Amino acid sequence: MMRSLWTGASGMIGQQFNIDTIANNLANVNTTGFKKNRADFEDLLYQTTREAGTPATELTVYPTGIQVGHGVRVSASQKEFDQGPLEATGNVSDMAIEGEGFFRVLNIDGTYAYTRDGSFKIDSNGQLVTADGYKVLPEIVLPQNFVRDSVTITQDGRVTTKVDGSDTPVEVGQVELYRFVNPAGLQAVGENLYKVSAASGDAIAGRPGFDGMGKTIQKFLEMSNVSVVKEMVDMIVAQRAYEMNSKTIQTSDTMLGIANNLKR
Repeated sequence: MMRSLWTGASGMIGQQFNIDTIANNLANVNTTGFKKNRADFEDLLYQTTREAGTPATELTVYPTGIQVGHGVRVSASQKEFDQGPLEATGNVSDMAIEGEGFFRVLNIDGTYAYTRDGSFKIDSNGQLVTADGYKVLPEIVLPQNFVRDSVTITQDGRVTTKVDGSDTPVEVGQVELYRFVNPAGLQAVGENLYKVSAASGDAIAGRPGFDGMGKTIQKFLEMSNVSVVKEMVDMIVAQRAYEMNSKTIQTSDTMLGIANNLKR
């Protein structure tokens, strides 16, 4: 059996994964705070027929070896946390992070999750929550008689508002951000959320605008960092690579057919 059949098949499998990754990126081109994925590849085991440096004669050695590879496989699929474009919304509870950091939210099971999606809502208790109802941490609770248009979130995360009958703003909370030594190691769990993993390291808390943290921008949202043009180009390249790998399988099949017909 020719190695090229399996080598070509490994290339097709790898490019299929690449297309799946690109498709997910394009599907989330308008998802708030979405970070694109990138597929990385590595070559497989090599079969060595002759090692470089093997003696050729008593006085010489072979300067190069003879090796044949066995294809490719996916080595990693990682998030790229480049800054996405900011879009004005006019909604007082919306926040975008300009720079490094994540918001922390409380899951139903009591665990923490992290997000770049700042499209927060104010629930019936006056508390700041995500679109799925998860509480933003540290908890920010607005007074029952607050004036909605007076809610202000500064670039360093201070939340103030006015209440009915008063023109003096009162401070009701402080937004905190969290960063990681290796954000690419975070585990994406859907709903625009990430969870800590052994690869990401522990969350490092900080105040927006200080100690390397990004700033909180009120009435803005960070959009997806997917570039449609780049993804379309990558899709064309992946499609052509898939096609070329299929051609190697067809060529190998033709060569096997010729060998089988030698006696006819």
